[in-house]
Amino acid sequence: MTPPDNGVSVTTLKGVGTALSLKLERLGIHTVQDLLLHLPLRYQDRTRVVPVGSLRSGDEALIEGTVRAADIAQGRRRSLMCRIQDGSGSLTLRFFHFRAAQKNSFQPSTRLLCFGEARPGPGGLEMVHPEYKLLKGDGPAVMSEQLTPVYPLTEGLTQGRIRSLITLALEWMRDQGLKDLLPDTLLQQWKLPSLPDSLEYLHNPPVDADQSLLLDGKHPAQRRLAMEELLAHHLSLQKARERVQQQGAPALKATGAFSRPFLAGLPFELTGAQLRVAREVARDLQQPLPMLRLVQGDVGSGKTVVAALAALQAVENGLQAAVMAPTEILAEQHHINFSHWLEPLGIRVAWLAGKVKGKAREAQLEAIRSGEAQIVVGTHALFQEEVRFADLGVVVIDEQHRFGVHQRLSLKEKGRNGERSPHQLIMTATPIPRTLTMSAYADLDCSIIDELPPGRTPVQTVVVADSRRDQVVERVRQACDEGRQAYWVCTLIEESEALQCEAAEVTAERLKEALPQLRIGLVHGRMKPAEKADIMARFKAAELDLLVATTVIEVGVDVPNASLMIIENPERLGLAQLHQLRGRVGRGSVESYCVLMYHAPLSKQGRERLGVMRETTDGFRIAEKDLELRGPGEVLGTRQTGMMQFRIADLQRDADLLPRIHQVALELKTEPALNDALIRRWLGTGDMYAQV
Repeated sequence: MTPPDNGVSVTTLKGVGTALSLKLERLGIHTVQDLLLHLPLRYQDRTRVVPVGSLRSGDEALIEGTVRAADIAQGRRRSLMCRIQDGSGSLTLRFFHFRAAQKNSFQPSTRLLCFGEARPGPGGLEMVHPEYKLLKGDGPAVMSEQLTPVYPLTEGLTQGRIRSLITLALEWMRDQGLKDLLPDTLLQQWKLPSLPDSLEYLHNPPVDADQSLLLDGKHPAQRRLAMEELLAHHLSLQKARERVQQQGAPALKATGAFSRPFLAGLPFELTGAQLRVAREVARDLQQPLPMLRLVQGDVGSGKTVVAALAALQAVENGLQAAVMAPTEILAEQHHINFSHWLEPLGIRVAWLAGKVKGKAREAQLEAIRSGEAQIVVGTHALFQEEVRFADLGVVVIDEQHRFGVHQRLSLKEKGRNGERSPHQLIMTATPIPRTLTMSAYADLDCSIIDELPPGRTPVQTVVVADSRRDQVVERVRQACDEGRQAYWVCTLIEESEALQCEAAEVTAERLKEALPQLRIGLVHGRMKPAEKADIMARFKAAELDLLVATTVIEVGVDVPNASLMIIENPERLGLAQLHQLRGRVGRGSVESYCVLMYHAPLSKQGRERLGVMRETTDGFRIAEKDLELRGPGEVLGTRQTGMMQFRIADLQRDADLLPRIHQVALELKTEPALNDALIRRWLGTGDMYAQV
C-alpha cells in the first residue's frame, strides 16, 4: 500500500532510519498515521504484582521475587536457570540465549521484577525468556499505570521497539493534531468518540478497561475506527462506479427480435425468479449508463439463460456481447450452450481460450474485430490487448470472484474506442453473504435468483469416515448397476497440482481394480484440454459410469444422470467449494446423494463445516457459515488480489454497521474532498478500487 499524499513519513520520528523503516514497511507502516492505526492484538496487565504461589500454568503475570540461585543447566540444550522466590512460593526463570554478564547479574538476594507466562517445567512452574528488571534498594517497584499493549510484529522488530515508536507517534499526534474527518453531527448521532481519543485509549487503555470488549473488537473506540475504515472502502467502490458511469453506455432497446424466438425454443419455462431478474437486467440495459449488476443464484438456478437474454439484447441493437468464464471447462460449457441455443437463430458465436492457437485463433480474432462474431465466449484470454471488438455492448462475467476487481473494471476499455463503456453483468453461483455484498460489491446492483427449476430434488448429504471406504465403493457399484452415473472427487493433498493429479490417478487405478465391471474415466488439471473435453463429453453421453476427478469439475459440468458424488477428504475444502461440487449432482429428477468421506480425526472447525453441509442445501446459509469460519478474503477468493484487506474492520463482526455506512456514504456524496481524504487515509494513493 502506498502512503497517503498527506502522510508524514515515519522516518521523521526520532531513531527511525532506513533499516527500521523497511521493517515497518513489511507491516504496511509508511507514515506516522499508519503507525497510529497499527492497533494492539491484545493487552497485558502489568499494573499489579501477582504472588508467585497463586500462579497457574498459562497465567501471564507480573511477579516480584528474590534470586535464590542461578546455574547453567547442561541438558540437550544449554540454558541459564534462575530460581526466584517471594513470600508465597518459588519459580524458575529459564533463558536459552544468555551472556555471562547476565548470569553474573543474578546474584543471590538480588530483587527482580519479571513479566512472562507461567509454564510447567521439570521442577515446577517456569517462565521462559521473561522480560525482567533488576530492582535496586528496598523501595517498591514502579508499576505501569495502564494495560500494556501487545502489537503485531515482523522479523527484527521487538514489542519494546514498536511500543516506543507508538509513544512517539502519540506525542506527534498531541502536538500536530490528527484531523477528525467524520463530521461532528455524525459522531454525536452515532455516539462515537473522536479519532484522537479513540487512538489514545486503544494504545494506552486504563487499568479498569473492559478487556473482553477490547479482545472482541467491540469497544466504542474500536468501532469508531472500524466504521471509518468501512466507510472509506465503500466510498472508494462508489467512486469506481461513478468513474465507469461517467463514460456512458449504449442504450439497448429490448425489441424481442431474438429473445422471443429464443424463449419459445427452450424445452422448459423460466421460473418466476429468472423472469424477475431478466426484467431487472433488461431495464438496466435500456439506460445510457453502464449496467453494473451482480446476479447471484445457487448452483442450477438458471443464470445462464439470464446471461443469454442480456447478450441477445446487445445483438438486437447491432452490438456484440462477450461471455467470460474463469476456467476452460466452464467457458466451453457456455460455448456449447450458447451455440446450441443461438446458432439456430442465425447468430454467430465465437470461441476464444488459451488453447485456441495459430490460424484458428487468427480467424476468431478477425471475426471479433469485424463484428461478424456477434457473441464471443472465452476465458481471461478476452482481456488480452490483441482482442479488439467491433462494438461491444454487453460483458457477462461468470464466477466474478475468480477475477480481480480491477480486471473486471478494465473491460470498459473494450467498449467502442475505449470511449463508451459496455454494460456489465456479473454472475456467481457462490452465494455471497449480504454483509459481503454490501461491502465488497458496493459498486454493483444485486439480483438474486432464489428459486430452483421445478423437478429438481434436494441432494441428500451423508458424512462418513474413510475407514468405511469399502461400503462407499459398494454404494457406487449399486448406483451404476441401476443405470446411474457417479463422481469420485479427490481433493488437494499438498499445495501441488502434480501431487493432486497423482492422487487422482492412484484412486482411479484402485477403483478400476475394485469395480472392474464399470467404465471409469479420469479428469485432472494436468491433462491436455482436448483430453479433458473428450472425457467429459463421454461422461455426459453416458459412455462412462464413474468419473474420478480433481476439483476441476467444481463448476460448469451438467450431467442430469449423475446422482451420486463421493468427495474424499472434504475437510480440506471450504464450504463454498463443497457446495459447488455437490451442485454437480441433483440436476435431474432422481434422488441424488453426496457422500463426504473424511479422514479422522476431524478438527472442531472440520466437524462444524461438514455438519452444515449435512444439514442444509441453502447456499446463502452455507455462505454465511463459510464467512464466519474462514473470513472474507478466503470466501471472496481475494487474498491473491490484495482486495478486502482491512486493518481494523471485520466484516462478520461489524456487519451491523454496513447499512448505516451505506446511508452515510449517500449523505457525504456532496463532499468530494472529504471522501478523497477518507479514502487516502485508509487505502492510500494506491486505492485499487478507484484506479479504473
